[in-house]
This record gives sequence, structure tokens and C-alpha cells, in this order.
Amino acid sequence: MTGLSSNGDQRLDSHQRRIWEIVSQSPLDSLWNLHGVPVRVVASRVWNAVYADRLFGHAAELGFYFLFALFPALFCASSILGLVARSGHQVYDSLLDHLALVIPTSALGTVLDTFNETTAAASSGKVTLGLIAAVWAASVGVSAIQDTLNVVYKIEDSRSYFVARLHAIGLTIVLAVIVSLGLACLLGGDYVAALARLGFDDPILATKVTFAARVVGWAMAAALVELSFSAVYYWAPELKKRRWHWLTPGGLLGLLGWFLASLGFRLYLHFFDNYSLTYGSLGAVIILLTWFYITGLMLLVGAEINSEIEAALVEMRLAIPPAPGPEGALTGL
Repeated sequence: MTGLSSNGDQRLDSHQRRIWEIVSQSPLDSLWNLHGVPVRVVASRVWNAVYADRLFGHAAELGFYFLFALFPALFCASSILGLVARSGHQVYDSLLDHLALVIPTSALGTVLDTFNETTAAASSGKVTLGLIAAVWAASVGVSAIQDTLNVVYKIEDSRSYFVARLHAIGLTIVLAVIVSLGLACLLGGDYVAALARLGFDDPILATKVTFAARVVGWAMAAALVELSFSAVYYWAPELKKRRWHWLTPGGLLGLLGWFLASLGFRLYLHFFDNYSLTYGSLGAVIILLTWFYITGLMLLVGAEINSEIEAALVEMRLAIPPAPGPEGALTGL
């Protein structure tokens, strides 16, 4: 049975342990209704929990695993595109043009160079090897997410190594499908925009359709990224009872924080790009690792927001004397 983590036992009193047991056993129907809990209380709890749960250290761990999984995935993708068509690298270049909005340019160049080198030697054997390596490497990162979210929810994973890894591989495949669909939405928007430019004689109408197609493509891609956050928050922690939420405050704030932090980091590098002078060829790797660190941190902060909302509501509920009843039990919110 899932219980409180050993690390949590050392810093939680019996009242807090009771709160987190209820959070694990009785998930809320909605995280948007705070039931009178002030936002500043939730914000204070999140701020303290981020340091107490060492999210900055865990985000660094996730950043390493994301980097570790990147190149096997890139190897597999380049092999697939190299087999499908000679112009496969052009398709991938188009995807990278979209990702360039958030990924630092110097790091993106390193990724593109590696992709072009592996595409030239694509083979069916490399597809199989690359796919296995990519799934396995990515599942290591997902396992780290599982461990960290268990810390966030103050629970201990009682699953065996093999069961936990199978769950991680399953979640990895789900996330890979979601990300692929998101990239397909971006390409689909570009494709419809290109057709509009060629198919409409009226330039004003063509411009409107082109703009609408790209907005819809980006909106669908953003929705799928949010869906990936929801999938992680649902499957990763070993809660006693799970409840699916399409959109949560933590997921929305985590996504916005990731996008804004990525843009800020990109602007910083644009005006203060001296990594290459200081670190040489390692500069691009350091930049990419930093961006993965930001990605991991925003994912974990979103989970922390959701967990602290639930904990704050449970704590408020416990502070109110239960109404007399046949069982005198605590009812859910």
C-alpha cells in the first residue's frame, strides 16, 4: 500500500501526515474552486514547498535526463525521415523553425547539425535501435518525474522496479504520441497556410486564411502540450486514487511559466550570448541543458501548485468540526 515517503516522515507531524493521506485518497473534483482559501495562502504554501521538496535540485536531475533522451530520439527521428523521403530533413527543419521560438538558437543549431549528420546514414536497423534507445532513455526521465512527484505528494512508491519502469515506458509512449500530434498540428497549419497563399486570388482573403490556419495550429499544439502536463500529473505520482483533470491551475501556470521563461532565456542569450567565448563548443550543450532545466522546473512547480491547493483545502476542512452524523467521518470537498 502506498504510504508517506520516508523523507516526508522526518519533517511532517501527525496532522500533516493526515492531510497528505487524505490528498492521496480523496482527490478533488476541481482544483479551480478554492472554497474560500485565500490565493496568498496557496502561494505561500507553494513557495515553502518548492524549497522543502528541493524542486530546484530535482529539476536539475530532470534536465540531465531530458538531455540524455534527446539524442537517441533525434537519432530515431532522423533515421525515419531519412528513409521516408529525401526531403525529410526539410520537414524537420520546418519543425525546428517553430521550436526556435522557445529553444535558444545556438543550442538549436547543435541539434540540427546532429540531425543532418545522422539522416545521411539512415537505415531500417537504425530506426529499430534508435526507437528502443529513445523510449528507454526517455523512460528514465519519466521515472525521475515519478519519483519527484511522489515527493511532492509526500508518498512512497511501493511498486517494484519493473512495474514502475513499465508504467514509465507506457507514459513515455503516451507523451511521445501527444508531442508528435502537437508537431503535426504546427505542420498542418503551415500546410493549410501554403495552400491558402496558392489557392486564393484575393490577397486579403489569403492573408486572413493563412493567419487563421497558423493560429489554429499553434492553439492546438498548445492544448496538446497542456494535455501532456495533465497526463504526467495524472499518471506519474502513485496516488491511492486518481482523478483526471483536463486543465488545472498548476498545469496552466506551469505551461505559461515555461513559455515565458523560455522566451526570457532566449532574449537573454540574444543580447548576452558569450557562452561560446567562455565554454567553446560546450556552450551549446550548456544552453540546451539550461533550457531543459527550465522545462523540468516548470513541470514540477505546476505539480506543486496542484498538490498544495489540495492540501490547503483538506487542512481547511479538518479545521472545521465535522457535522454530527451516523459515522462522524470527514466528507470530501
